[in-house]
Amino acid sequence: MLRLDSGQVDGSLIFQLVLQQSSSCTVDNTCDVPADVIEAVKAFRFRKSKTNAALILKIDVPHLKVVIDELLEDSSIEDISDALPDTTPRFLVMSFELRHKDGRVSYPLFGVYYNPAAASTANRMLYASTKNYLYQQTDISGKVFDLTDSEDLTEEWLVEQLENSKTRP
Repeated sequence: MLRLDSGQVDGSLIFQLVLQQSSSCTVDNTCDVPADVIEAVKAFRFRKSKTNAALILKIDVPHLKVVIDELLEDSSIEDISDALPDTTPRFLVMSFELRHKDGRVSYPLFGVYYNPAAASTANRMLYASTKNYLYQQTDISGKVFDLTDSEDLTEEWLVEQLENSKTRP
């Protein structure tokens, strides 16, 4: 049995659901991204606050759709890291106060694909097959960083990722 947030689910059930869904969809959209999730990301993008924040998304496995797990406003990076489960992947949309070396301050919007090593193979595959489609649908492009250990989510890691990204921070 595979332990998910919503209770016990047989690991083979996930594979069956993915196979059923993939017969009618392309591989890029194994899971649906409902309009309410797209609107929540849009609202998050245009929020007025100039603080660190994260919109955490997860997959509702029985329905194969992305849903909102948690919204963390005015949170430290440590609080965001602590909100991530140890054995289940998550998608994050984040805003972070980035202080540049030349003194400028920016608030980039970016994605973090959290896929812990302790997650089941079925969950890892399900989330991986949804990652690109989700971030395309929510217009988070260019800055999506992969994270396998929630302990690595630190201000130093974020600054390094943003400074090394292909698009401007």
